[in-house]
Amino acid sequence: MFTGCGTALVTPFRHDLSLDEPALRRLIRRQIDAGVDFLVPCGTTGENPTLTRAEHLRVVQITVEESSGQVPVLAGAGGYNTAEVIELAKDLESLGADGILSVTPYYNKPTQEGLYQHYKAIAAAISIPIIVYSVQSRTGVNVEPATLKRLAQIENIAGVKEASGNIGQIATIVSQVPEQFSVLSGDDAIALPVIALGGHGVISVVANEIPAEMASLIQACLEGNFACARELQKTYLPLMEINFIESNPGPVKTAMAEMGLLEPVWRLPLVPPKIENLEKIRGILESIGLVGKVHAAATN
Repeated sequence: MFTGCGTALVTPFRHDLSLDEPALRRLIRRQIDAGVDFLVPCGTTGENPTLTRAEHLRVVQITVEESSGQVPVLAGAGGYNTAEVIELAKDLESLGADGILSVTPYYNKPTQEGLYQHYKAIAAAISIPIIVYSVQSRTGVNVEPATLKRLAQIENIAGVKEASGNIGQIATIVSQVPEQFSVLSGDDAIALPVIALGGHGVISVVANEIPAEMASLIQACLEGNFACARELQKTYLPLMEINFIESNPGPVKTAMAEMGLLEPVWRLPLVPPKIENLEKIRGILESIGLVGKVHAAATN
């Protein structure tokens, strides 16, 4: 179910910091119309630590409504309290989410056995698929290949979003897990080599800005057309990289505001990018022709 290009959706806010539901619906429709394969609301790109429980559920509910079965919805449900994660996961399942993306517990940094038991408990509590999210740079803990091999034996643990940036580790994971276990790149810039190693796709930040182009890049990879994929990679690599000039999702929401897709609003502790970085983001958008095109589309 979760292969190809999935978009880690940003969460749009109004200037009063409330959830901008009309903008969210527009963004979701834009993704579906562009041909992305699945949607990922309420991940860390969606600023989920700053959402109330009611807002978290509302964002997922809207995503399920707007997708209307056209694409699967992989809803974020992670954290360092296993019991709380289970309760959230149950609620998201009841809303109609097709799966759960669950980041590893952060701060308390469990052992590999602790990680295994954490995900095993979540899997036992729900029936929909779970994608493990491993991002050591953010959480301080790595899901090792041997642990993923164990987790892959649990029926509804269906894959991993691998954001270690360690190509050697990703190669080991692909070689050790079953073929149907979905190995997804957590980094846009290395999605191409991850798929070349046998991965199944990406959970993408840059697809917020260029959904059609990123979906095409990933589809080309999955079809083995790496010449086409490399050309797309060369064109859009600067955008993939500038999205992380500061902490995500600061830069991507800035770019989307410049493109006329949402208001440039974040919730603390996130703040707008520094002026010099804003200018760099604008320069990249202009260099690949994004600003005028989207502004024009938004006004039609």
